[in-house]
Order: sequence, then structure tokens, then C-alpha cells
Amino acid sequence: MVPKKSFIGSCIICVVLLSAPEAAFSDARIRAVTNPSSDITLSYVQPGRIARVYFTEGQWVKAGQVLVQQDDAVEQIQLAQLEAASTDTTQIQASEASLAQKRVDLRKLQKAAAQNAATELEVEHAKLSVKMAELSLRLARFEHEQARRKYDEVKVQVEKMRLASPINGRIEKIHVEAGESINALTDVVRVVQIDPLWIDVPVPLVKAADLSAGKMAQVMFPNPNRAFLNGRIIYIGAVADAASGTLRVRIEVPNKSNRPAGEHVEIIFPASNR
Repeated sequence: MVPKKSFIGSCIICVVLLSAPEAAFSDARIRAVTNPSSDITLSYVQPGRIARVYFTEGQWVKAGQVLVQQDDAVEQIQLAQLEAASTDTTQIQASEASLAQKRVDLRKLQKAAAQNAATELEVEHAKLSVKMAELSLRLARFEHEQARRKYDEVKVQVEKMRLASPINGRIEKIHVEAGESINALTDVVRVVQIDPLWIDVPVPLVKAADLSAGKMAQVMFPNPNRAFLNGRIIYIGAVADAASGTLRVRIEVPNKSNRPAGEHVEIIFPASNR
């Protein structure tokens, strides 16, 4: 039987040894689950037929890379027609030439009227012709501007038929195949970003009072490859959960080894300075 005094001393030694690697951190651990820092499912806003899928599940992609393309053959023809209309200034040039001629005719009639060689009615008719030519030129310019806007509109629609990744990440799921017709807002492809990982931790209110954005927190990953990584607090909730008496705290932790999201981890926060 171990003497009481020796037993107490042994326990003290055990506590010191267990807590020494984490001396700057509290011994309270909170279980949580890792999540992707971005998790986006892309969809089309209009129905159509899938022309091509450029990647496969599991591949890494960069922001801006086109993942899926809808069939846009008809839209490309329409776009070419509108581009031609938006760059053609023939009608404007014709209207400008007509206006210039009407103004010349008016000046000649005004000179002739001053010499009693033209009637006042002819002069008024020439003035009306100038006014109509000015309106025709204004209309030609307006129609040209509308053609340019219509071209820009269809160009945006065509661009929306190309689904591009908004983030650097990994393709987690592809829901469609080339040749398949889909409806609007149908799930097409899911892209996730797992470096860094985010961890939403339910922290007791007493402990949450000691925390602030920017502070470090240790994240202990499970076996195999048991590892401690330093994370950083990036968000602290403003509304507590009344039922559990906890506050949501978000930790960001680098993930250069590309560990999968969804792991159960333990979080160790800095020890209180109070």
C-alpha cells in the first residue's frame, strides 16, 4: 500500500508532466468538428443542356477556372449579330449627311427669301426638314446605343453559361454529365476550400469572456497522425445559446496537409490571465 504522502506527491508530478507542453493554455478541452472555410454549390440561373464538364471529382481548381459549360451555340450566333449591329454606324452617318444637306438647303432658301426669290412657306418647310433630320439623327444614335446595350446583355447571359469556380479549392461533387439537360437552380458542382479549415466551437460563456479575435487556440487532431496545430480566433458570436450557456467562437487553422473536413477535434484555449 502506497503511503498517503507519497501518493499525493506522485499525483502532483503527473499533473505537472501532463500540463507542461501546454503551459500557456487552459487544461479545459472542448470538442468540435472541422469545416471547410468555403463550401459552395454552383447552379445555373437558366435551364439548358450541359455541353462539357472540364474537371472530375477530387481535382483541385483555381478561382476563375471554368468548370462546366452549357450549350451556347444559338446564343453565340445571336451575340455575333448583335455585335455587328452595335459596331455599325452606317445609319448614324446617313442621318448626319441628311441633316447637313437640309441645313445647306435652309441657308440657300433663307438667302433667296431675302431677295424675294423664295416664299416664306418654302423657308418654313426647309426649317421643318432640318428639325426632322435632327430627330432622325438622334433616333439613329439612340438605336445604336440600344444595340450596344443589347449586345452587352446577351454577352453577360453567354458568360453565365460558363460556371467558373469562385474560389481556390477542390471539386467535392459533380451532379451533372455532358449532354444532360437541367432546370434552373439545379445543383451542378460543389467546390470546397479546406485550407484553411474553420472550426465553430461552443464555448461556455465564462470562458468566452476571456477570448478575443486574433487570439491563438490549440487544435488537437485525432489519431492516426495525432497532431497539435495552432489556430486563430477569427469570430466570436454576439448572441449566446441560452439552452447550453455557450457562445459560438470560430477558429481558423491552416491545413497544408489537406486533412479532410469533418474530423472531430479538441480545442484548447489560452489560459485566463485573471
